[in-house]
Amino acid sequence: MEKMEERRMSLIEHLTELRRCLITSVIAIGIGFMAAFYFSERILQFLIAIIKPGSRPEFIFLSPAEALWANFKIALFAGIILALPVVLYEVWRFISPGLYKQERHYGLPFIIFGVIFFGVGLLFCYFVVLRFAMDFLLTYKTANLRPMLSIGAYLDFIMKFFLAFGLIFELPLVIIFLTKIGLLTPEFLAKKRKYAILINFIIAAILTPTPDIFNQALMAGPLIILYEIGIIGAKIFCRERRKKGEEVSTI
Repeated sequence: MEKMEERRMSLIEHLTELRRCLITSVIAIGIGFMAAFYFSERILQFLIAIIKPGSRPEFIFLSPAEALWANFKIALFAGIILALPVVLYEVWRFISPGLYKQERHYGLPFIIFGVIFFGVGLLFCYFVVLRFAMDFLLTYKTANLRPMLSIGAYLDFIMKFFLAFGLIFELPLVIIFLTKIGLLTPEFLAKKRKYAILINFIIAAILTPTPDIFNQALMAGPLIILYEIGIIGAKIFCRERRKKGEEVSTI
């Protein structure tokens, strides 16, 4: 009976910590939202600048509140990005009690590299993928058509790609985490490399907004590189564990 009570209290404490992490993350995002809302018009100009001036269409809004909601979307998305270090820190604080003492030292690298990889994914999407994609889409058989884009639809389109690339660039961290919990090994990842390359091209074909192979390669290429970075990181992680005399699972 006493053991059951201890277990229940442990679960309650776990849920309490989860609530605290969620509240802290929401507050951080809210602060980021308020800070970004002040600069939402400048951010909007920055996002419109993705499109070359020669093919830049006229942006319109189709409902009275669409322009206001566009600024809200921009501020919320920018607020999430600004709050990302806090969110990752809270995620780490939540999972760290279940880790060994020596594994808790990975917290700072997890946060730093998580923010860096996400940021690199956003920059790659902005300067490479979306520029080529929008140029292709807005000039494809438009001799008899005049592009007039809804600002809400445009923001929804590009933000989905920003989010997708930001998350995709976290692939090395995901691989290292799966290696840590014993689901993957560097040897297994290296052995299945050809299947990973095929899957990467399939993912690129699904997510890339244009049907041409060039833009698909722009996305598949970084995925393959990130996969290799993940293998290198997993090898380093396993090597460190072997040096400390810890057992490393094999698949």
